[in-house]
Amino acid sequence: MSSRLFTKDTQAIFWNNNKSAIQRMLDYDYVIGREKPSVAAIVAPTSSNKFEKFFYGPDEIMVPLYRSTPDAVAEHKNADVLLNFASFRTAYDVTMEALDLGKQFRTIMVTAEGIPERMARIMNQRARDNGTLVIGPATVGAITPGAFKIANIGGTIENIINSKLHRAGSAGLVTRSGGLFNELCNIIALNADGIAEGVAIGGDRFVGSVFIDHLLRMEENPDVKYMILLGEVGGTEEYKVIEAVKSGKIKKPIIAWCIGTIAKHFSSGVQFGHAGASANAERETAEAKNAAMREAGIHVPNSFNDLPQTIHQVYTDLKKQGVIQEIEEPEVREIPKVRKPKNFICTISDDRGEEATYAGYPISSVATPDTGKSIGDVVSLLWFKKVYPKWATDFIETVIKTVADHGPAVSGAHNAKVTARAGKSVVESLVTGLLTIGPRFGGAIDGAAKYFKYANDNNMTPQEFLAYMKKQGIPIPGIGHRIKSLRNPDKRVEGLKKYANEYFPSTSLLEYALEVEQLTTSKKDNLILNVDGTIGILMVDMWRALGYTEQEIDEFIESGTLNSFFILGRTIGFIGHVLDEKRLAMPMYRHPMDDILYDVKPAEEIK
Repeated sequence: MSSRLFTKDTQAIFWNNNKSAIQRMLDYDYVIGREKPSVAAIVAPTSSNKFEKFFYGPDEIMVPLYRSTPDAVAEHKNADVLLNFASFRTAYDVTMEALDLGKQFRTIMVTAEGIPERMARIMNQRARDNGTLVIGPATVGAITPGAFKIANIGGTIENIINSKLHRAGSAGLVTRSGGLFNELCNIIALNADGIAEGVAIGGDRFVGSVFIDHLLRMEENPDVKYMILLGEVGGTEEYKVIEAVKSGKIKKPIIAWCIGTIAKHFSSGVQFGHAGASANAERETAEAKNAAMREAGIHVPNSFNDLPQTIHQVYTDLKKQGVIQEIEEPEVREIPKVRKPKNFICTISDDRGEEATYAGYPISSVATPDTGKSIGDVVSLLWFKKVYPKWATDFIETVIKTVADHGPAVSGAHNAKVTARAGKSVVESLVTGLLTIGPRFGGAIDGAAKYFKYANDNNMTPQEFLAYMKKQGIPIPGIGHRIKSLRNPDKRVEGLKKYANEYFPSTSLLEYALEVEQLTTSKKDNLILNVDGTIGILMVDMWRALGYTEQEIDEFIESGTLNSFFILGRTIGFIGHVLDEKRLAMPMYRHPMDDILYDVKPAEEIK
């Protein structure tokens, strides 16, 4: 494990959408000039949102939300800190699940108080076996000034600046108490140059990491020149520090004080604040531990009130010796006092610079023929924010050209023509055609992809798939044609299959669909895989070959992405029909009466 607890590149996964604590972390990031936010992702099991907006200085950023820790880890491999803000009922399970992910998390912080002691001991031992540092339970966290801070530690930005926590100092600070941690940081800032690293280990009786764990690491951390330990009545962890000093494992100066010396004036068994702050033997009293530390050569003041003077003295001596150098104060960015949240979010294009971009690519880099880019490339950028390979963008363009028109008789083209003949504009006429697209007209692309993929994902045989669809009472989307059949195949389908077989890395779903087609055409030869079905199925094969997860593909299908290709292509045809009507100056359309079956009976009179 690195001797430095955190760096300026450290990123965390935040368990529980504690917006105020996360915003404080991001405000700190902005003030110290971090290049990337310290919170990589949020785990919010009950949220259906995909992201949460936060301020980053004057602007906003989007932090992704996930339903579980494994989901977040899958997308953020570099996030090696887990900030566990779960309640005491859930915190143990969250930590154990995180430890099951192997070496993903170098550090886990647990804020919850009151985790049952038996469970806390199991959790802490599991973490040690895993090589994971646990800070807490019952902690406000830790900080490496100028690099990374956990949640609310250090208080407000104003207090952080006043306590010199915006940049690294020379002291390493370890306390039990979170409240006193902030007070100590202020005392160190007033009497020395601030801290290089600080940890509040937590107030529960059994915490994951203890004083000696952090002091030994700080001994190896070149940024830490001396250490300050604030213990308390109860427990014997300070004696491990004493042994480390006596044995020479710790050579850097230590300043220490155990609070709770007043406990000697009370009867035994009195607890002072924390669960662990109760002396059960003479050697656990604050007075005994202070005396033992003083005897070992640790700098122990006569009282807590004398602590500032002791810190100043040790700091001054080390500075005279040249161990501590003068610190150059960095520039501090200010958080705007008024920040307005944005109403809209755009993640696909940007028109703020000298040239507008499609997913980061200047329009000039994709627009003209000399770029070698096609409409398929533009679609891949603006719809999927990816640069697809040529075989995939060529397929997209093939689909658009294939579905562009299917004659004047289909419902969408008919509506567009009728509207145009009523004297409406191109856009009004186009919209009437587009509004026809749905489950019966164009929707088979979505449906075919959904049901064939579902059957394939669940390892249904073609026979089982037919039985499943029959039981659902749903005609198989993408199967069947009014005119075309096995003996009279649809050349559009043949062209799409030929392209896929030649250029696709794999066509597993198409192969499955063709097995289904063998069964359906054995009943009736026009129950063939039609053009909508072929497009939907090959889109799934394309996305699989491009490395999308099954969940991502399901989201594409559910959001109507597949039908969007039909909408885009058919727009070309609808506009053509509208312009044709305008060019021909066709009159208002009225449907012939002899093409309507009139079955109008006298209305029933209700008395």
